Amino acid sequence: MSAAALETPIYLDHHATTPCDPRVLDAMLPWFTESFGNPSSATHRFGWAAEAAVEDARERLARDIGASDSREIVFTSGTTESDNLALQGVVRAAGGPASGHVVTSAVEHPAVLDACAALERDGCEVTVVPVDGGGRVDPGAVAAALTERTRLVSVMAANGEIGVLEPLAEIGAVCRERGVLFHTDAAQMAGKLPLDVGALGVDLLSMCAHKLYGPKGVGLLYVRERSPRIRLEPLLYGGGHERGRRSGTLPVPLVVGFARAVELCLEEMPAEVERITALRERLREGLADGLPDARVNGDPERRLPGNLNVCIPGVEADALIAALKDVALSAGSACASASGEPSHVLRAIGLSDSAARASLRFGLGRSNTPEQVERVVQRVLEEVGALRERSPGAGRRLSGN
Repeated sequence: MSAAALETPIYLDHHATTPCDPRVLDAMLPWFTESFGNPSSATHRFGWAAEAAVEDARERLARDIGASDSREIVFTSGTTESDNLALQGVVRAAGGPASGHVVTSAVEHPAVLDACAALERDGCEVTVVPVDGGGRVDPGAVAAALTERTRLVSVMAANGEIGVLEPLAEIGAVCRERGVLFHTDAAQMAGKLPLDVGALGVDLLSMCAHKLYGPKGVGLLYVRERSPRIRLEPLLYGGGHERGRRSGTLPVPLVVGFARAVELCLEEMPAEVERITALRERLREGLADGLPDARVNGDPERRLPGNLNVCIPGVEADALIAALKDVALSAGSACASASGEPSHVLRAIGLSDSAARASLRFGLGRSNTPEQVERVVQRVLEEVGALRERSPGAGRRLSGN
């Protein structure tokens, strides 16, 4: 095996996960060894110290997302659990699935869509509103879908495949006017762009640490405490932790790391947004110059700074990714990549199955450099050329959606 093959690939899959920042790890380490107490142990100083660390992290995270009360933060194992707790918790606490109705969008993460499907099997009515060709939900379509039975609207903040930002404030205003709760999965937006639950009119919000340079295995669900105060049926029982909303011993090191990771993102956000946007544009321009028939999927302006999802006619994305052994990329959501089906997000914005299979996602992040972007452009152009030579005419077959 060559020395080049042993080198660590350039990592451009930051929507799937991010490396834990060394500063976050430093904050976590003492809570693994020196201060290892259970935050629920109320009879000695080890437990008291752990509880104080958790509550400090809870207060900091509440402040960072604009929550008015730290009690509105419920710690979970990650965004998937938070999404399920929001959807199933609200519907089951409000009379059960058989009497409920949920509105969501066609481009949601599987954690939301599968939770909706589970509720639907139990008798809940689910309305999936479409998106436009750029991947954005029309607030008017949400308003039209609402009924007297609607318990919850769930629309993500930013799409993990095409990076498109949804009009949360407008949807939040619709929901507030109609007296319907509004949930958003903000896993991809958190840490990358400002997030304020009050300004957005959000009643419930899911996010996690590992998408923003924190540890895997911890997330949160923001649950508004007043105007309105939200009732949730828990998914997990056994101990009544998190004020009865989520039982289970809290992972103190992960909670501490979560709060530190968010703070670092906020501190560095202005400069990082500018830097990563410039890298994305250089990547887009380089690919466009070498591949004039390539096209960007999703709204070209209202998107995450580090996201670029591109359809390259004549090339199967899986084949291109396999050829790019020195670049870590994906064709879409890591949580759905094993299905083998074309992306439901790309199909929802109007791409054919063949065009969807010719699309791949670049996810730029904190560790990427201009030199890496230049190298990636060079390597993509090389491998696309080689693949097209082996399959001439494929580009013409994919010239349209």
